[in-house]
Amino acid sequence: MRDIAPFPSPAPVPEPAAESRPGYDVTRDRVETYFDKTATRTWELLTSDAPVAKIRETLRQGRDRMRALILSRLPADLTGQRVLDAGCGAGQMTVELAARGAEVLAIDISPQLVDIAELRLPEEYRKQVSFAAGDMLDKGLGHFDHVVAMDSLIYYAARDIGAALAGLERRTQRTIVFTVAPRTRLLMAMWYAGKLFPRSDRSPVMIPHAHQPLAQAARAQGVSGMIRPVERVSSGFYISQAMEVRA
Repeated sequence: MRDIAPFPSPAPVPEPAAESRPGYDVTRDRVETYFDKTATRTWELLTSDAPVAKIRETLRQGRDRMRALILSRLPADLTGQRVLDAGCGAGQMTVELAARGAEVLAIDISPQLVDIAELRLPEEYRKQVSFAAGDMLDKGLGHFDHVVAMDSLIYYAARDIGAALAGLERRTQRTIVFTVAPRTRLLMAMWYAGKLFPRSDRSPVMIPHAHQPLAQAARAQGVSGMIRPVERVSSGFYISQAMEVRA
């Protein structure tokens, strides 16, 4: 059974100061450096069938659960529909979307991860999938029926997530399904503890969010659709909240 809990009320922990958070471009560049220069091999192993340590196995299991949850929010038959896999990583979601018949644009900020995703794509789906390395918010990517963004917005401040969703909403006909780091005591403690370590020794810091403040920030940035929490997946150190925007 999935280890999933309902979305809670915001924990009584002070919100990190807005002025301490870098803007979208700065954070995006930091994420690119981490995944393309520092952690490519780690993520290649994590997203494969190769044996990994116990902690990484719980992370793998959590990501598998979240991917299945996100896919459950989309039609089982996506034939003829265009889907953006925003932050495709090593391409596991991309394969699942193509298997449902979707025309997929898979994009990631890390060219190395995109190369891995392209190499892993089964031959029978190659006509349905296009790959790109770059910014998932690039307007030049065009319009879509659905957008999925699994763990690719977890490093951003509420206003930046709101602006990202507003931009994607204008180019999406049906559903945007994305994830955030939920605002729990554990994740807030990890957020503050992470600030004690040198930047070079750690990955980009996830910014935890509660539903209502995030929804308000998205509204302020122009999102018109309903933003609602779906379900949460917890597996060891993997704690992620699925959310969606529907037209």
